[in-house]
Amino acid sequence: MRNKIDSYVTDTEQQRRLYKRTLFVVVLSQIFGGAGLAAGITVGALLARDLLGTDAYAGVPTALFTLGSAGAAFLIGMISQRVGRRVGLATGFLTGSLGAFGVIFAAAFESVPLLFVSLLIYGAGTASNLQARYAGTDLANATERATAVSIAMVSTTFGAVAGPNLVEPMGRVADAIGIPTLSGPFLLAGAAYFVAGLILIVFLNPDPLLVARAIESKRKQSTDATQRQPEEVHSRLGVYVGAFVMVLSQIVMVAIMTMTPVHMRQHGHELSAVGLVIGFHIGAMYLPSLVTGVLVDKVGREIMAIASGVTLFFAGVVAAFAPADSLFLLIIGLVLLGVGWNFGLISGTAILVDATTPETRAKTQGSVDVWIALSGASGGMLSGIIASQSSYLTLSLLGGIVSLVLVPIVLWYRRHLI
Repeated sequence: MRNKIDSYVTDTEQQRRLYKRTLFVVVLSQIFGGAGLAAGITVGALLARDLLGTDAYAGVPTALFTLGSAGAAFLIGMISQRVGRRVGLATGFLTGSLGAFGVIFAAAFESVPLLFVSLLIYGAGTASNLQARYAGTDLANATERATAVSIAMVSTTFGAVAGPNLVEPMGRVADAIGIPTLSGPFLLAGAAYFVAGLILIVFLNPDPLLVARAIESKRKQSTDATQRQPEEVHSRLGVYVGAFVMVLSQIVMVAIMTMTPVHMRQHGHELSAVGLVIGFHIGAMYLPSLVTGVLVDKVGREIMAIASGVTLFFAGVVAAFAPADSLFLLIIGLVLLGVGWNFGLISGTAILVDATTPETRAKTQGSVDVWIALSGASGGMLSGIIASQSSYLTLSLLGGIVSLVLVPIVLWYRRHLI
């Protein structure tokens, strides 16, 4: 293996081929990973409501699988740092598959404790799905890092959009085999996460992070440290600001998204309508990546981070004031929510990658993704409490206002760079 990696160190043509091959493998795994991700988002809150008999804790499933993804993000980062992306990401997807099947058993036996434990384990798939975006950047140069992230993310769209729209068909499959209807989508999630992990184990070889680390080590041997390019120097401030952009985007997106299915069901919308809205939302989370990465690389990381805050603000306003029976306006609000999150994640990821070197990259990225997941867990948990104690309008409007905090923080960071 060492000799195989060494063959890439001095051959730039091989490096470019491996970069493109890595992106292809990541794209393939993300298609399945996106389908696995969608199940928990679409029906997790509804399943908890049925088992717990109250809306007050409908945000608990989102909180649990995002909390589980926090622990998994740290472990995946540590594993990737030690042995590479291939083993780290595949382990997360396979663990997520195990959790998805655990949710099915929990629903079948009406076991709340098993449901909660399984949702924690299921979160590992979410962590892998998110961290896979980093794999594409390991061999990318500074002017194409955001584009590499966007390519990895846009591929998630195919599975993520299909997932919510398969809620009813998978529900019928569940009915046919004698398990609760709402556990049906987790059948899809378990199989999809398993296939995503298998793809990475088989095809992500040689490992892009290990190759990037070998290239960096060789470069250090031949180049004096004082001659390194500015973008290659670790910047603690860049790590903090990139993390803040992603964390705040995640809190707002998860909080509003979590309670939208419950809000819709309370006002008489069918499960198919819920799946349609969430499908549009998840599509908006990933599909804009077709252009977002290019914009982040060309227009600038900071400009797009500010655009994230502004877009999330309008998403909160539209969701807050949309009539409960207006499917169209709910779709618009959730689409804006997805787009704002997309801008924040890609711009924040690019800022973070710019601020790290291959020696510390995976560990730092895993640590940051822990905070992203914890913020999502907090948003999911608080969303149910806020909405039940006040209203969906209050929750959405509060989320939109909080998003604007991104603007002064990023402007301050931009002035610091100048």
